[in-house]
Amino acid sequence: MPGVTPKQSDTYFCMSMRLPVDEEAFVIDFKPRASMDTVHHMLLFGCNMPSSTGSYWFCDEGTCTDKANILYAWARNAPPTRLPKGVGFRVGGETGSKYFVLQVHYGDISAFRDNHKDCSGVSLHLTRLPQPLIAGMYLMMSVDTVIPPGEKVVNSDISCHYKMYPMHVFAYRVHTHHLGKVVSGYRVRNGQWTLIGRQSPQLPQAFYPVEHPVDVSFGDILAARCVFTGEGRTEATHIGGTSSDEMCNLYIMYYMEAKHAVSFMTCTQNVAADMFRTIPPEANIPIPVKSDMMMMHAHHKETENKDNTALLQQPKREEEEVLDQGDFYSLLSKLLGEREDVVHVHKYNPTEKAESESDLVAEIVNVVQKKDLGRPDAREGAEREERGNAILVRDRIHKFHRLESTLRPAESKVLSLQQPLPGEGTWEPEHSGDFHIEEALDWPGVYLLPGQVSGVALDPHNNLVIFHRGDHVWDGNSFDSEFVYQQRGLGPIEEDTILVVDPNNAAVLQSSGKNLFYLPHGLSVDKDGNYWVTDVALHQVFKLDPNSKEGPLLILGRSMQPGSDQNHFCQPTDVAVDPATGAVYVSDGYCNSRIVQFSPSGKFITQWGEESSGRNPQPGQFSVPHSLALVPHVGQLCVADRENGRIQCFKTDTKEFVREIKHASFGRNVFAISYVPGLLFAVNGKPYFGDQQPLQGFVMNFSSGEIMDVFKPVRKHFDMPHDIVASEDGTVYIGDAHSNTVWKFTLTEKMEHRSVKKAGIEVQEVKGKGSGGLNLGNFFASRKGYSRKGFDRLSTEGSDQEKEEDDGSESEEEYSAPLPAPAPSTS
Repeated sequence: MPGVTPKQSDTYFCMSMRLPVDEEAFVIDFKPRASMDTVHHMLLFGCNMPSSTGSYWFCDEGTCTDKANILYAWARNAPPTRLPKGVGFRVGGETGSKYFVLQVHYGDISAFRDNHKDCSGVSLHLTRLPQPLIAGMYLMMSVDTVIPPGEKVVNSDISCHYKMYPMHVFAYRVHTHHLGKVVSGYRVRNGQWTLIGRQSPQLPQAFYPVEHPVDVSFGDILAARCVFTGEGRTEATHIGGTSSDEMCNLYIMYYMEAKHAVSFMTCTQNVAADMFRTIPPEANIPIPVKSDMMMMHAHHKETENKDNTALLQQPKREEEEVLDQGDFYSLLSKLLGEREDVVHVHKYNPTEKAESESDLVAEIVNVVQKKDLGRPDAREGAEREERGNAILVRDRIHKFHRLESTLRPAESKVLSLQQPLPGEGTWEPEHSGDFHIEEALDWPGVYLLPGQVSGVALDPHNNLVIFHRGDHVWDGNSFDSEFVYQQRGLGPIEEDTILVVDPNNAAVLQSSGKNLFYLPHGLSVDKDGNYWVTDVALHQVFKLDPNSKEGPLLILGRSMQPGSDQNHFCQPTDVAVDPATGAVYVSDGYCNSRIVQFSPSGKFITQWGEESSGRNPQPGQFSVPHSLALVPHVGQLCVADRENGRIQCFKTDTKEFVREIKHASFGRNVFAISYVPGLLFAVNGKPYFGDQQPLQGFVMNFSSGEIMDVFKPVRKHFDMPHDIVASEDGTVYIGDAHSNTVWKFTLTEKMEHRSVKKAGIEVQEVKGKGSGGLNLGNFFASRKGYSRKGFDRLSTEGSDQEKEEDDGSESEEEYSAPLPAPAPSTS
C-alpha cells in the first residue's frame, strides 16, 4: 500500500501494479509484509485490467474489470514460504495476467490512532524459466451458512464433483473468523474419505503441507466441513465480509501438468449432503489451541461497533513489558511496536522456525472479489497526510535491517533443513547452509513405469540399475502362514526384471533377468559389476554376471523352501558385498531376524541377530532387517531395522554392535539406507494412523548420525519408497514398490540475489535462474512521514477485530481410539 491511513473499521483498499515483463513468467515465491495488528487480511489477484488506475482505491469499486484469479492470501501472521521446486503460478504472456492487484482489509483500525501511514504488501519472486508444473488454487467456500445464537455446534458442509484433469494437492489453508473451531477437507473416491487437511482456524492461517500428497481425478468428490459455535452471540451470525460475520473457506493448493493446467477453481455448493453422514469423526473434533499460539490483538481496545452487543465482551490486557534493549527480540519489539512474545513464537524463534516456515506453501488464499465493501463516510477521511520525522523513520528501519541480518536464518535453511527434535543432537555446522537435495525435474526416468520397483543400485559406470517385478505383485495372497509361495502356477516373470538405465536421459541401455524370478526384492552391485539379488518367493540369493547369458554365477538358499538354517533363507531382503574381502552379507529377512555372512564362494561363515519383541528392542534384535549398507573405511555394516524404525551398525569383523541411529522424524519404519563417504541416506515408510511423520528421504552425517537434510519428490509422490542408492556426487535414486516409480534427486545450486528498488517496486533477480520479483509496498523508507509499524511482522488473513478473550471455556481435547497396529507391510 502506498502509505494509507484507514479511518473506518472494515475498510478495503486496493492497488495495482503491471507486470514488469510482457513475456510469460512464473511466480515461484510469496512473502507477506504485514502485521495482523494493522491488517485483517490481504488478497493478491491476477487480472488483465484493474478497476482503477489510481495509486490506490476503495475496493467497493471492484478489483478487476475482467475475471480475477486469486494468487495469494494472507491472514493471522502466517509465515512466508516458497513453492516447491518446479511449481509456479503462470502470469504474463498471451494467456496470463498482465496486472497484480493487491487488496488489503483493515479490520480493527485502533492501531491507526496515531494516523501513521501503512505500507503493507507482499513480495513476489518471478522467473522466466518455464515451470513443468503449474500451481493453482481450488477454493471451497460456504455462502449460506447461518449460525444461530447460543448454538453449541454448527456444521457447514461444502462438496462438489471434480470434473477436470488430475490435480495433485500439496498444501491447504483454512479460514474462518472467531467462531470457527476446526476446518477439514477430504477427497472422496468410491465412498472412501482421504484427508487433505484439518486445522484450527485460530492458529496462524498459513498454507500447511498435506501430510500425504493427494491426487484428485475426474469423478472424485471434494468435501469440506467447518465446525462453528454460536455460544456468546446474541444474534444469528451469517457469512459475510466484516469481522462480526463469519467465513467458511478451505483453500486447496495444487499443481497440474502444464498442458492441462487450470489456475483457479471454486466450489460453493453441497452437491452430496447425504454423504456427510459418513464423514470421519475427526472432522467434528475441535483442535486444542494453546493461548500463546493464538494471534490476537493484545494492545488494541475494543473497537466501537454498532453491532457490538452481539459480540462477546473481551477483557482488556495491559501491554506487555518489553525487556532490556540488549535482548534482540525485545529490541525488535521496541523498534516495531510488536509484542515480545509474538516475535519470539512466530518470527525468529529457532525452535519453532522449521515447523512454522519449512515446507509450508506461501499464503495464497481468500475470498472472491470484494464488492460494496467500502463505506461512504470512510472516504472522507482517506486523504493522505504528511507527517514529519523522516530521519527517525529511516533510523528505525536501518536498525531493524541490522538486527534482521543477525537474527534471520539463511533462506536455504528455511527451505531445506529441519531442526532436530530435542535430544537428537545439533546441526553439523559444516553442512548447515548449502547442502540440499531436490528432485531432478528434467529427468524423464520418473515415467519409465516398470513393475513394482524393489531395488535400485549403481554399477561401476555410475549407470542406474533397477530391479522390478514386472507383472507380478506381492499381496496378501502371495504366501501362506508358513511363508510358502502360493502363486507358483503363474510361472516366473516373463519380461526382463533388471534394467540398466542411463543416469542422464533415462534410456534403457541393457536389460536381463527374464524367466528367472518370481518376486524380486533386494539388489546390489559389487566392485566388479556383478549383480547380487534376492527373491522372496524363491527364498534365494543370486549372483549374476550382467554380460553373461549362462545363468547365475552363484545361488544361495533352496528354491521355494523357507527355512532358518545355514542352507535356507526365509524371504531374504538385501545383500552387501565387502569390496576389500569379498565377504557377502545377507539380511534375512521378513520371517528370519538375522544377518548371515558367507565367503566369496558362498560358504556359510556366521550369523547374528534375533527377533525383537516389545517396544524397546535391544541392540542386535531386528524386526524385518530390510536393507544393508557397508561402511568399508571403518569396517561397519549398517542395517535398516525396518519395523523398529531405526538403523543399527555393527563391526564387520567381530559383529559387535556399534550404535543405533534413530530419529523421531523417521516415524515407525526405516525402509532402506545407502552410504557414500561421510553421508548416510535413508528413506522411511508410510506413517501409521495418527502419526505425523511424512514419507521422505533423509541425508545424515554418518559420524554424528544427525539429519542434515530431508527431501521428497515434486512429480508424483512417495507411496512405498522401497530402496535408495546414492553416488558420491550427491545424486540419489529412490525406487517405489507401490507407485512403480524411480526418482532422481540431485544437489541444488546456491543462488545469489541482488535487488533494485524503484517507486515502491522491489525487483529481485536470482542469478542464473532467469528470475525476478516484485514488492507491492516496502517503499516507505525514503518517504517522509511513513511508519514501518506492523510492516515486517509475518502476516496472514487475520485481525477479524477479535480481541484476546478469557480462556475460561472448557478445552476439548482430540481423542482417537487407537487402531490395531497393522502387520508389517509386504514388499
